[in-house]
Amino acid sequence: MDFLHKFLGIALPPLMLIVFSITLAPFLFLKFLYFLKRSKYSENVAGKVILITGASSGIGEHVAYEYARRQSCLALIARREDRLQEVANRARQLGSPDVIVVPADVSKVEDCKRFVDETVNHFGQLDHLVNNAGVIRFELFEDSIQFSDYASIMDINFWGSIYSTHNAVPHLRKRKGKIVVLASTGAWLAMPRLSFYNASKAALISFFETLRVELGSHIGITIVTAGLIKSEMSTNLSKTAKETGILAKSTEGCAKAIVASACRGDMYLTEPSWMEVIFWMKIMCSEVLEWCFHSAFVKRRQTSKDS
Repeated sequence: MDFLHKFLGIALPPLMLIVFSITLAPFLFLKFLYFLKRSKYSENVAGKVILITGASSGIGEHVAYEYARRQSCLALIARREDRLQEVANRARQLGSPDVIVVPADVSKVEDCKRFVDETVNHFGQLDHLVNNAGVIRFELFEDSIQFSDYASIMDINFWGSIYSTHNAVPHLRKRKGKIVVLASTGAWLAMPRLSFYNASKAALISFFETLRVELGSHIGITIVTAGLIKSEMSTNLSKTAKETGILAKSTEGCAKAIVASACRGDMYLTEPSWMEVIFWMKIMCSEVLEWCFHSAFVKRRQTSKDS
């Protein structure tokens, strides 16, 4: 048996390289044609019911506005009711025929059941679930004193999406609905000072890729790996952005791309799209990429200490 594994370890890499060299170009061409087809027959979400967590600011807020422009009905979820009411009023002005506001904490399983039930009771259906709620903590691992302080990152970023999805799946299945998951490029990009945040987003991707296999075509799942986006949450990332040279994209542009991708039925979306190049660098030459990030991080950290 060990001999077989050794043989496969030697034989498979060159064999797959030959296969990829023959099939990659035709595959990419067919994938492009399929993308054009999905774009042409993109889902019309007018009158459909969209539930958005973390809708009080940032990406969630602007995703709500984008769905409102498409005349969708909205259920807006977050902890800050006053901000939700402001977003709801703006969404109505932009064209949403009906908006409800449900203050809730996604880290509490009972809250997730409640806001899904209230949405379905009010509208009678659920078509899209946008798992957007998230928090971030900006600190070096070596400076972490109480690990219990980081529990909220996993509770909100990961478990909040799981609780919401578990309660929404029966309703989404009836409508052949869709789930949009706000992950992050941090799931595969080793951004310093964000170890726990990155881990929570990596867990999200792994879970929803598995769920997509389980659900098949009954419910579509679009996983969004967002880079640095200008928002309330990203203001704390300015130091890391300067260290790594990553540019922030506008929240409005990101939200527009997310809704368009969900309506097309894409499996994945990376925003900004150019960061896909960094993903392939991570796959092909991870040592080089990590060395560049570490060097930039150490150099700028030393510069800040000297100043």
